[in-house]
Amino acid sequence: MTDQEQQAEIKSLLLPKEEMLEIRRKGKKITIGIPSDSAKIEYRVPLTPEAVELLVSYGHEIYLEKDAGKAASYSDKEYRDAGAVVVDKREEVFQCDVIIRVSPFDSDEIDLLRGHQTLISNMHLSTHCLETIQKLMKKKVTTIAYEYMENEEKCLPVVQLMSQISGATSITLASEYLSNSRNGKGVLLGGVTGISPTELVILGAKTAAEYAARAALGLGATVKIFDDNMFHLQQLEAKLGQRVFTSVLYPNVLKKALKSADVVLGAMSFNSRTNFRVSEEMVKDMKDGAVIIDLNVAQGGCFETSQPTNLKNPTYVTHGVVHYCVHNMASIVARTASIALSNILAPIIIAIGESGGMQNYIKQSNGIRKGVYIYNGILTNKDLGNKLNIPSKDIDLLLAIF
Repeated sequence: MTDQEQQAEIKSLLLPKEEMLEIRRKGKKITIGIPSDSAKIEYRVPLTPEAVELLVSYGHEIYLEKDAGKAASYSDKEYRDAGAVVVDKREEVFQCDVIIRVSPFDSDEIDLLRGHQTLISNMHLSTHCLETIQKLMKKKVTTIAYEYMENEEKCLPVVQLMSQISGATSITLASEYLSNSRNGKGVLLGGVTGISPTELVILGAKTAAEYAARAALGLGATVKIFDDNMFHLQQLEAKLGQRVFTSVLYPNVLKKALKSADVVLGAMSFNSRTNFRVSEEMVKDMKDGAVIIDLNVAQGGCFETSQPTNLKNPTYVTHGVVHYCVHNMASIVARTASIALSNILAPIIIAIGESGGMQNYIKQSNGIRKGVYIYNGILTNKDLGNKLNIPSKDIDLLLAIF
């Protein structure tokens, strides 16, 4: 084979790889900002160093505020090694095309935005006020809420994963607050020979309820599950693989269960309208030292006595009952929760770039479109519009304009 023939063969072998690299580079480059959430007592970070390395390989630029991943046990060095730019001034992070965080954006942070950007975070319907929404609208930004995002199966991936984590974690917390280590009444969550098992009442029959029930049953506790949907109760019992006490939300049946309960878990759907399932009078009738854990506090709470707390001051006592009402319970296991969140977000960001940018991706993806609550400065979420008494528009109609 002549030198010319060898060169031609080598070129032909390399050509497919060059074409593949060119295809990867054709996507739009996105600058992604990750501000620290530590001031909001939120320990999760939306992208791990591994996810950053993947996104950088696609040509995207990641700007991370200093120590943003520290609470999840990720150092700035790990992020730098993965290709991120770690900055001291958070103002730099807020100038990126797409800004991702876990907590909602507050008024001061909105002032730092340059405008016409995309913000991805939790929305927390109960925390928004008219001022913050109007500021976001004036900045002409597009905002996407984790709680409303859907996948191809029309499920809520972020809600499901965080519910799994919160459900399992809630039983660990309940055990702690029943014990003397947390000034509880010194009761073991579970069952011991010759002693009646502790009783757990769960309000709700979806993902968080399933993982809480599995953990509690494994410890030997008696579990009673209430929901307003018989199909959900049947589904949960089938998943658990055993018979447990289940009931629709009959007031008298629920009252009786609450009186003997050691722990009550509020695990109704995160997207349900605010509706107190347990009145203050019902709480008054509960045992002294019993524990309430409200996983739905960000949406208004399952209990009339629920008041939002945080991880630094997680509990308070009302009518002799310990209340744990931390909206971001998954932050207790921040590294696990960060990996779970990152597994969802990294492929979405890659898809955004390959589709040519956020506007194109929103048009192409019905699932991400479900998560949009402000589009180019126009409110598109009915729940938020009704809460703040301001008009909202149908995003599908807006897409025909932009």
